[in-house]
Amino acid sequence: MLPPHDNEDFTVPEQLLLYQKGREILGISETIGELIEEEDEILFALKQDMLLDAAQLTVKVASAEAAELYDLRMENAALIRKAARDLISHCVSLEMFGFKDVYYFELLREAVEEYRLLFIEWVQSFDPWNYTVDRWGLFNPPGIIPQDEDEDL
Repeated sequence: MLPPHDNEDFTVPEQLLLYQKGREILGISETIGELIEEEDEILFALKQDMLLDAAQLTVKVASAEAAELYDLRMENAALIRKAARDLISHCVSLEMFGFKDVYYFELLREAVEEYRLLFIEWVQSFDPWNYTVDRWGLFNPPGIIPQDEDEDL
């Protein structure tokens, strides 16, 4: 159970379609992982990476929802994008190293594509005017640049 929150604009991550699709992807990834024997060290290592990336699809959504600032939300979004892309790459690696049950990969790819479309809509909902300047210059709203005179990194 989540604690009460005073902010009326607070979104419970579990209520977001993006979060729910992330849970679905984690479930598919877990099903694939159950087919991998622990004795196969390479496939087992890939399984671990796959499960970690699949988990990021919900964890980072929750982190972004807890952080209202644009730069923090965008940073989480970038990590989500990387995890989703790596998840698809793991399918190729698993097959390359002898994983035979590749028919699950199409389910995973379809779910990640649905997730991608929800992700685009979610990122567009970020408020670019609720920000602090990202001194590294990566996650500032359009037109905002890091100020050189401030030494705080």
